[in-house]
Amino acid sequence: MLIDAHNHLQDWRFDGIHERLISEMKSIGITACVVNGTSESDWTSVQTLAEAHPDFIQPAFGLHPWKISERSTDWLGALRSFLEKTPHSSLGECGLDRWIHEPHFEEQMEVFKAQLDLAVELSRPVTIHCLKAWGPLMEILRARKELPAFLLHSFNGSLEIARELTAMGAYFSFSGHFLHERKNLPREVFKNLPSDRVLVETDAPDMLPPESAVSFPLGEYNHPANLARISEELIGVTQITQKQLVKNTQTFFKFPE
Repeated sequence: MLIDAHNHLQDWRFDGIHERLISEMKSIGITACVVNGTSESDWTSVQTLAEAHPDFIQPAFGLHPWKISERSTDWLGALRSFLEKTPHSSLGECGLDRWIHEPHFEEQMEVFKAQLDLAVELSRPVTIHCLKAWGPLMEILRARKELPAFLLHSFNGSLEIARELTAMGAYFSFSGHFLHERKNLPREVFKNLPSDRVLVETDAPDMLPPESAVSFPLGEYNHPANLARISEELIGVTQITQKQLVKNTQTFFKFPE
């Protein structure tokens, strides 16, 4: 039994091959996945996939920091509507990113805070993207009186940050990209995380793992069925059992056991 804690099956790069991908995912023991929206332009696609595969796909709707310049004046109302129409959905992917120069970082923070507020109001878990913005992220989280359940997807922060986030209740997901030889630091951090806070993800079609962890080649794209090999490698790194990884994902996303 395997669960992909974070992917983007709705991505245009998977157009026309969704059914094949899902069939191949199921063939190697993946029983569920969380499909993350990134903007108003793909929320409907996420919802459509989830409705077509209700026992396999758990939808997530969020405004990614890379996409905030595309938002409408009523983006937050639209996000609320998608979340309310699907009570089992989570909020994601949202967050902060200083790797990109646009959109303006002040706008990113405003949009991120609004999504945290909505998650608290609707009692939804949140999947957070953070890249080169750990200081501002921690300031925002420390300042809040109430936090939703939150997951740092593809977590690549320091162990010091991880320990403070753990005390706040955070969960952390490991992606296959961290299996590249140059990514030793994230692997060391995950070795030291509490075993009940670790999840595993593909972030497909992105975060392609090294060739040794690619069991389903898809050219330059990451196939979500690579999750099995990624999970095996993560277990080897952390000694966390597959059963624990699944339980952590079920707990965070409130999956039926």
